[in-house]
Amino acid sequence: MPVTIDFAETYPPETLADDLSEMTFISPQKDGSGQILMVQIAPHPDPLLPNVYNLGFGPPGGNGSFIDNVRLRHADIDKVFSTVLFHALTFLGDHRDLTIGVDGSDDLRARLYHGMFKSNKQYLSEHFIPIGVDWYVRYFRNGDYEKDKNGEPLPKPRPEPFDYDRDNNDLYRYYMFRLK
Repeated sequence: MPVTIDFAETYPPETLADDLSEMTFISPQKDGSGQILMVQIAPHPDPLLPNVYNLGFGPPGGNGSFIDNVRLRHADIDKVFSTVLFHALTFLGDHRDLTIGVDGSDDLRARLYHGMFKSNKQYLSEHFIPIGVDWYVRYFRNGDYEKDKNGEPLPKPRPEPFDYDRDNNDLYRYYMFRLK
């Protein structure tokens, strides 16, 4: 299911934090109900991704959080994603030195994000520079690998320009974008 992004077609915010790190909006559902969605932008916890803020959204889950693994039946999925990405665009307008990242909580969502970047290449490239991220563990010539302080493999992010020819079966682990 391809998603079409159009920043002229978004839902209005119900609430909006002064620093733009959080907003809510109502997404009409196919059954005629309205679902409140919370959008949050917060620092990515990996110190190897400095100045990266994670973008997440879903129904409010209590304690200021949201639920990102619930299946909803949005009446207009294009408008939902346009709203979320427009909020990220607005946030980046006030924080030009930052990068936004999105992480599919499962393969279905990662495929959705991958396809969204690919099918909206021309439109999104007017606003963003897309970046794909894989993680790797350094493997040394002596047969050992880089480890953390607990002796566990130390994964490191490897950002690269988004490869539009990359197949949907070869998903990035993380999708990022920054302002052009």
